[in-house]
Amino acid sequence: MITAIVLIKTSVDRIPEIAEQIAALESVSEVFSVTGTYDLIAMVRVREHEDLAEVIPGRISRIPGVEGTDTHVAFRTYSQHDLEAAFAIGLDS
Repeated sequence: MITAIVLIKTSVDRIPEIAEQIAALESVSEVFSVTGTYDLIAMVRVREHEDLAEVIPGRISRIPGVEGTDTHVAFRTYSQHDLEAAFAIGLDS
C-alpha cells in the first residue's frame, strides 16, 4: 500500500464543501482542515504509484475550488501501535 500526504490550497470560502468532495473520493482515507500555508491535508492510499496520478491530478486537482496541491509520498509508516510492538520485542520475561 502506498500512502501519499496531499497538501491542498483551496478557495477559502469553499473549504468545507471541497473537503467533503475530496473525502468522498475512493482512495482518500481522511481529509483534515488545517492552519498554515495549506487549507486541507488529504491522506491518499493506493496500491500502485500509477494510481496516484489518477487520484491526485486526475480527481483532486479537478475539483472546482482546488487551487493547487503539494504531494509527499511516504516511505514508511510509523504508528503508536507499531512503535509499542517494536519496543516490546524481547522484553517479555
